[in-house]
Amino acid sequence: MDATVNTAANQEEFVISRIFNAPCKQVWMAWTEREQLMQWFGPQGCTLSHAALDLRVGGTFHYAMRMPDGHEMWGKWTFREIAAPSKLVLINSFSDAQGGITRHPLSAGWPLETLSTTTFEAQGDKTRLTLCWSPWNATEHERATFNAALNSMEQGWGGTFAQLDAYLEKQRTNTADREIVISRVFDAPRELVWEAMTKPEHVVHWWGPNGFTNTLEKMDFRVGGVWKHIMHGPDGTDYPNKSVFTAIVEPERIELCNGGTYKGDPNANFDATWRFEVVDRQTKVTIHLVFPTAEARNMVVEKYGAIEGGHQTLARLAGYLSKV
Repeated sequence: MDATVNTAANQEEFVISRIFNAPCKQVWMAWTEREQLMQWFGPQGCTLSHAALDLRVGGTFHYAMRMPDGHEMWGKWTFREIAAPSKLVLINSFSDAQGGITRHPLSAGWPLETLSTTTFEAQGDKTRLTLCWSPWNATEHERATFNAALNSMEQGWGGTFAQLDAYLEKQRTNTADREIVISRVFDAPRELVWEAMTKPEHVVHWWGPNGFTNTLEKMDFRVGGVWKHIMHGPDGTDYPNKSVFTAIVEPERIELCNGGTYKGDPNANFDATWRFEVVDRQTKVTIHLVFPTAEARNMVVEKYGAIEGGHQTLARLAGYLSKV
């Protein structure tokens, strides 16, 4: 993580920026998913004892932060703009257990509301995160109180960023308990397997576990393109899917970010990598999924049978390739 860049563009704005050693989508997810926020959010020595997140425009993040001395402080975000994975705008305020807006418990002159704009800028495999913070609907006295606290804000957010950096590093070096890896060798040339997995006219015929069918809405196969379809289960249940292609290296590798395959369950978000290897004139396909938490990974395995479903999906691809 690069050194902090901290400026006050004017007397009523606090700006702090850091570069994190993680891809943009990973930093975004750490900042916008409840289970991940619970792992790191807050200055060093602080933890979240309560968190309720409704990530939508008009929704809130209501949390209780436990201080090192055991005292709790409640806070609330109200989302004004959400542009994943690049920008998040919200109104920040102190709160109570019921979600009401309250005064700063240690500073009566602190603004009741502040405007926070956080941007996430990809820089190769790293991410520059910039947070801009300013008073909102504030009195002159509240603005003066905010301006006088710039140094303490730098310390507080600096400690918070340090915790985020440590959390992201832990994610980067230890993903075993958050992974699903499924592979199969196909008796077909790599170019044909690649085409069967990337062309909508092929995918619609085999994708999904046994008994599933698909309604393909969109498959824009390019970096940044969206793959959107509905899987229809044998019992009539629909499973909406939406993924974004984040890397394509033909015919070797595809990377995607899935926005919730399992009936829109937010805990089912994951990153996927498909690898295509030539092995003795055959093609080995390995699908590697990484979930944000071990709990999310275990949930899709236990509740939705993700591992068995993955093996069945590749078996259906093998059957389709034999016909092609």
